[in-house]
Amino acid sequence: MAKSKTAQMIVTPSAEGLAASAGAAAKGRGPAPVHLWNPPHCGDIDMRIARDGTWFYLGTPIGRPALVKLFANILRKDGDAYVLVTPVEKVGIRVDDVPFVAVDFRAEGEGRDQRLTFVTNVGDEAEAGPAHPIRVTRAPETGEPAPYVRIRANLDARIDRKSFYRLIELCVHAPHAGESWFGLWSGGVFFPVIRSEDLG
Repeated sequence: MAKSKTAQMIVTPSAEGLAASAGAAAKGRGPAPVHLWNPPHCGDIDMRIARDGTWFYLGTPIGRPALVKLFANILRKDGDAYVLVTPVEKVGIRVDDVPFVAVDFRAEGEGRDQRLTFVTNVGDEAEAGPAHPIRVTRAPETGEPAPYVRIRANLDARIDRKSFYRLIELCVHAPHAGESWFGLWSGGVFFPVIRSEDLG
């Protein structure tokens, strides 16, 4: 019953039109070439991506994974603003943290030759490296780490807790910025997580 109600709320002229334009523009698999499109900005729509990766429209979760993936494929970040872009229109949406969640990863190789490939909640994959850096920030109040990985042009995924715990098991000590850090190798790049001396 809830799914039916959700689906009905999504089908409004604006969202339906945006989805139709996105579907028509999408060719093949993967994200649309949004960097090539420069349509007029048509304002903002009541769409939000929550910190856990759930997409909302008019305050209601979008219950159709295929529709979420379609919108994710036309997402772009312009400066600090997140927009959905088609060849004919651009609309702003709200993002609570970052748009994606890295829900899993696979590791191949060891040491400097290690490769970490992340999978997001919308099915995108990205191998951490120079073009897809890993970063870890810390909450000012608690110091709790918040790990992220770049998925595509200016769009990041928050690495979920279970994946981060697995990543910690792969961390090693290595020199970084003149100090010893505990961090991860991937794609020939060392990504620092915490200074060695700060480990409890």
